[in-house]
Amino acid sequence: MTTENNLAIVDWESHQPPTNLIFDDGEPLESNRHRIGMNVLIDSLQQAWADRNDFFAGGNMFIYYSSTQIRNQDFRGPDFFAVLNVDGTTPRQGWVVWEENGRYPDVIVELMSPSTAKVDKTTKKDIYQQIFRTSDYFIYDPFDPNSLQGWHLDANQEYQPLTPDERGWLWCQRLGFWLGTWEGTIYRETAPWLRFYDVSGNVVLSTAEAAAKQAEAAIAKNARLAARLRELGENPDIL
Repeated sequence: MTTENNLAIVDWESHQPPTNLIFDDGEPLESNRHRIGMNVLIDSLQQAWADRNDFFAGGNMFIYYSSTQIRNQDFRGPDFFAVLNVDGTTPRQGWVVWEENGRYPDVIVELMSPSTAKVDKTTKKDIYQQIFRTSDYFIYDPFDPNSLQGWHLDANQEYQPLTPDERGWLWCQRLGFWLGTWEGTIYRETAPWLRFYDVSGNVVLSTAEAAAKQAEAAIAKNARLAARLRELGENPDIL
């Protein structure tokens, strides 16, 4: 769905908004690694904010918006985007700006490939700055751990490049997380994945990782309890 024409531009200001919007062009992601990388970002943010319903995180989805300034439809939808202060419980096939009170993504991440890198760094970056006014924009090639770049929208509504810290991470101001690489295996594929990190430097876990961690903690707790019971059995006067 994301190889071409996923960032659809619709002229809705001069007449009634269209109702026959298309939300799937049937095109696959660039690679399985791109698909996993996108899903991990979406899932981990939802896991981190599991107690919140005031945000929407999506990816590989059409974004429909006004075409007053730009009418070229030759773009992809963001691989990952997050919109804050919206009803996260509303079901959505895509992000339709005029149905969202004019809201655009607050954070966007594009997972680059050789065929998309130039557009991600130029044309899309200009759209996200000038039209979307997206606060934080990041690009990353899942096959190149040194490719992470990011920009933050300044007071003059212009993107300023973010400076990585000593770990090579970039701060995402709107989400309050770091973005950095994490080497590991997800869904049987080992790669330098782009991940969120909290302010303490801990990787933000996905739903599966959080469940596995809880299971490990439960097993360890049961093992400690079993050892204690054995100790009590051998030393009944211990209490």
